[in-house]
Amino acid sequence: MHSSTTAFLLTLVPFLTLAAPTSSTPLPSAANTTVDGTADNLSLIQSLILAPKAVDRIKLIPNDSDFVFDFNNPPSDTLTTGKGGHTVRADRESFPPLIGTGVSMTLGFLGPCGFNTPHVHPRSSEINVVVKGSLVAEFTLENGARTITNTVLTNQMTVFPQGALHTELNPDCTDALFVAGFASEDPGVQQEAQTLFGFGAEAVEAAVGNGFTFEGGDVDKFRAAIPANVALGVESCLKKCNIAKNK
Repeated sequence: MHSSTTAFLLTLVPFLTLAAPTSSTPLPSAANTTVDGTADNLSLIQSLILAPKAVDRIKLIPNDSDFVFDFNNPPSDTLTTGKGGHTVRADRESFPPLIGTGVSMTLGFLGPCGFNTPHVHPRSSEINVVVKGSLVAEFTLENGARTITNTVLTNQMTVFPQGALHTELNPDCTDALFVAGFASEDPGVQQEAQTLFGFGAEAVEAAVGNGFTFEGGDVDKFRAAIPANVALGVESCLKKCNIAKNK
């Protein structure tokens, strides 16, 4: 883990004590398949990948309705849920008609103070459009690059370059919704805090500084405190929205 990334992650320490969910956006009910069972169909996915021509891929999906992905009723394994909201991912696995298109999409439903924690997409850049509310969007490209911060309003867009460490925060006391488009059918995602503290204790301590403690505890205590994405933060927003912290 490079020093700039480690320093960025350590700035999150004060925000890891989280409140109860407050989002009024209902969590979508989880479905096991898309329309007519195209999701989780390994045989279909393999056939689509191996099809020699685009027209052959179309023939493999005979039902028109299978070309619609329902973000309100998505496959269960496309949901990422935390105390601050949830995201829904449509990629080549969950929505096989994307195979051969080179694109995918994620919708982010962030409740008040919802925080999409620092992460990277290893195989794609991201264009992010706010369609409800606003977001504080930050990214840093690599060691030596400055951190770029913007407040993105409704119907505005920002971009996160491929591999750039970035976050999205809903700074308001109302719900926010963003649409993230990717130039890959499988952009991937890696949450950086969870990844760093998934290494062995000695490696983590060496990365953050030997003797580092969290509220008097060791690395294991810190690891247990890292929230699931989407999290709640930052403290100034929690206070503004009167969201009490869990003790």
